[in-house]
Amino acid sequence: MKVIILAGGLGTRISEESYLKPKPMIEIGELPILVHIMKIYAAQGYNEFIVCAGYKQRVIKEYFAHYFLYNNDVTFDMQSNQRIIHNKSKGNWKVTVVDTGLNTQTGGRIKRVKDYIGNEPFMVTYGDAVGNIDINKLLECHKKAGKIGTMSCYNFGQSKGVIDINSDGSVNAFREKSNLDGDLINIGFMVMNPEIFDYISGDDMPFEAEPLHKLVKENQLNAYIHDGYWQCMDTLNEKNKLEKLWNSGQAPWKIWED
Repeated sequence: MKVIILAGGLGTRISEESYLKPKPMIEIGELPILVHIMKIYAAQGYNEFIVCAGYKQRVIKEYFAHYFLYNNDVTFDMQSNQRIIHNKSKGNWKVTVVDTGLNTQTGGRIKRVKDYIGNEPFMVTYGDAVGNIDINKLLECHKKAGKIGTMSCYNFGQSKGVIDINSDGSVNAFREKSNLDGDLINIGFMVMNPEIFDYISGDDMPFEAEPLHKLVKENQLNAYIHDGYWQCMDTLNEKNKLEKLWNSGQAPWKIWED
């Protein structure tokens, strides 16, 4: 199953670093957070990625063009003009980077990569958040529900939009948070059936708006509750928090072996 990663936004809330590179390419422990996200999926058997790029998309393309150079030892033989990359094996990923436009909204970015998906279910997540999500349990939850989409939800305790969920797991409504809420928010790590493309009209449509709200109205959106670790990287403070965890050797989202 293919994994779409939304990586085209401007990242204005972390402009201290995003003025140089796309937010998903900001590094945690010398690895772009985009690669951390890929490793979360790949560790659980999902290794075909479609990166929806936009802002400074060439940085993402250049990184993967030189991936082996950046992630292995290398010998430069000046006399013979050769470059020898050692320890090349870094997994069996397939990464497609698509320029989905500078100002395209999240729904439009997903729509633009339809031809790379085909007529099959796929996963989609944001390129700025990590967690120890059990992807196989998420997929099992999606299949069991039999709905067009499943989103992962998390009790984060911030003033973000709240999701109401029925006892059968279906999403009932989106609304603003109140002090009485358990603060369940959409954290990405979604599974979608290909019918979702029919809910997206074009580039100017945020995925979180009409497409997901229409699924709710039609009782076609399911919820998977994640009760482990999750953290987004919207601000420099959140980036530093992730960096501190990584450097401590206790990063909860690191579920892969080196």
